[in-house]
Amino acid sequence: MLEFGIKDIIDILLVATLLYYIYRLMRRSGSLSLFYGVLLFTVVWVIASEILNMRLTGTIMDKFMSIGLIILVVIFQDQIKRFLIDLGSQRRWWRWRNIFRHGQKREEQDHKHIMQVVYACMSMSKSKTGALIVFQRKMPLTDYEKTGDIIDADINTRLIENIFFKNSPLHDGAMIIADKRINSVGCILPVSHDMNIPKELGLRHRAALGMSQVTDAVCVIVSEETGNISVAKDGEFSIKLSGLDLEHILANL
Repeated sequence: MLEFGIKDIIDILLVATLLYYIYRLMRRSGSLSLFYGVLLFTVVWVIASEILNMRLTGTIMDKFMSIGLIILVVIFQDQIKRFLIDLGSQRRWWRWRNIFRHGQKREEQDHKHIMQVVYACMSMSKSKTGALIVFQRKMPLTDYEKTGDIIDADINTRLIENIFFKNSPLHDGAMIIADKRINSVGCILPVSHDMNIPKELGLRHRAALGMSQVTDAVCVIVSEETGNISVAKDGEFSIKLSGLDLEHILANL
């Protein structure tokens, strides 16, 4: 009889955790069908080589697995980078230290900056001025900032409205906010090719979703056609938001 001990339980838990993180990664990037395909191939490979001891089939599938892993790393290098950064940034004691040392003051400052963006989005929503604002979180967005114009300015409602004004030379592209500063404007973002995006959502929404799939950034969109405010986060949309909804989402993040 096979012995089943604590080591086996830990082994199963580790594999299950890894599969869960890979599933989340693929879901955010809109590649769930690929995840299911790779999972099925892996199950067949394990059954053939480890359980049934089919040497020829196992050897052939071993070669496919070796090549396939390299191909997957090349295709999903941005998602893998995001996963590793997210994994290495879970230092909770830093968060608790900041809460105890600067909690009240920092919360007030964060809320002040958030409200500047919320007021700007509400104003642009009324005038149907298109806008795309990206909030950096853990993952650096330096490569995307370089595609636009670096301005390094304070977060200000009027400045945001002026930048996205239709006749402004900087209104095309995205604005990137990092470290409580407007770092760059007119930035080019990766466009999502997810077929499930509603047809009424335009290029700004596709760029926002694409950015949220390859990074952990939060993207706020104001539609030029409808004036609706939306948020893209972790490869998913929250659409037709009120100013209060937007404030809550940004405050919680």
